[in-house]
Amino acid sequence: MVDTYGLTTLAGLLLLPFGSLAASQIEDQAEQFFRSGHTNNWAVLVCTSRFWFNYRHVANTLSVYRSVKRLGIPDSHIVLMLADDMACNPRNPKPATVYSHKNMELNVYGDDVEVDYRSYEVTVENFLRVLTGRIPSSTPRSKRLLSDDRSNILIYMTGHGGNGFLKFQDSEEITNIELADAFEQMWQKRRYNELLFIIDTCQGASMYERFYSPNIMALASSQVGEDSLSHQPDPAVGVHLMDRYTFYVLEFLEEINPASQTNMNDLFQVCPKSLCVSTPGHRTDLFQRDPKNVLITDFFGSVRKVEITTETLSLQPDSGVMESSYKKDQMVEDLMEPLKYAEQLPVAQIIHQKPKLKDWHPPGGFILGLWALIIMVFFKTYGIKHMKFIF
Repeated sequence: MVDTYGLTTLAGLLLLPFGSLAASQIEDQAEQFFRSGHTNNWAVLVCTSRFWFNYRHVANTLSVYRSVKRLGIPDSHIVLMLADDMACNPRNPKPATVYSHKNMELNVYGDDVEVDYRSYEVTVENFLRVLTGRIPSSTPRSKRLLSDDRSNILIYMTGHGGNGFLKFQDSEEITNIELADAFEQMWQKRRYNELLFIIDTCQGASMYERFYSPNIMALASSQVGEDSLSHQPDPAVGVHLMDRYTFYVLEFLEEINPASQTNMNDLFQVCPKSLCVSTPGHRTDLFQRDPKNVLITDFFGSVRKVEITTETLSLQPDSGVMESSYKKDQMVEDLMEPLKYAEQLPVAQIIHQKPKLKDWHPPGGFILGLWALIIMVFFKTYGIKHMKFIF
């Protein structure tokens, strides 16, 4: 008689390594897919300069804002701080626009720009409060950095700086020590998983010298003792439109898509000294992962929720159901499609409607003319000698 139990046990023991191997491969694939360990992305974009001659700093920040939105980070996860409103500046030859290229083909101040902190709200205190979460309870969600220990955060700053400081609106400054301490508070309060810090300012590398918190990668447009230079002067605007380092970084980001496998090592090489004139720097000793394994989209993009499965799913749609569903979706899209400006007004009704009857009011100067007539009649009747009885 065959011992079926023994055969079953033997078969199970033989299949156990294969099952373990398959499970291990699936785990490796999942770990490779989620190798950054983050589940959400945030961006804090800060322009610290005021006045028209700093037009390029606003354009820098808005261009980065456009890139991260294009790669998937929504406005709800972006804190945008602009110290001045160049779009409405009286010197702007094209009001309500901010251009980042001298051919004026790309307006980075579009209709969907959501500025969270503007003008005199952009202060060192407010910036540090946003990072550390120490803000009043009345502050709206749009002005909060609601990150957690699974958040990858991009912090971009641009303005005028020096050795160990960055100026805010020419009235105050933040030091590299204050910035380093703010990042340490964020780490202790579990407000980030990994953090990418980019700064475009003179002597920018001095701003990350004092960092000591883990999982921080930092990039700067210039070394200590170097200036960060502007780029693309425009005669019509009268100022430079961007800074060199940010210009070449954004030129690089334009080639990135949400599924791109480009890594941070490629970003380090985008602006050599031959292009930037200054010497860009980066710091990776606090970062736990190798930069070549860090995707650009780990910071500039957004996490897409997917489910990994080893099973093959066969989809056989019903043509009738699909057709009715398509018609329904089409109707919903037609209803949800925003109306153009001309379509928002009942033009036909406005043209054909009868004018409303207005309340009668005396025309301008009527009362003054009436008084003049009364005085003329009085003088003609009584003469000047009776004026003493009036006054």
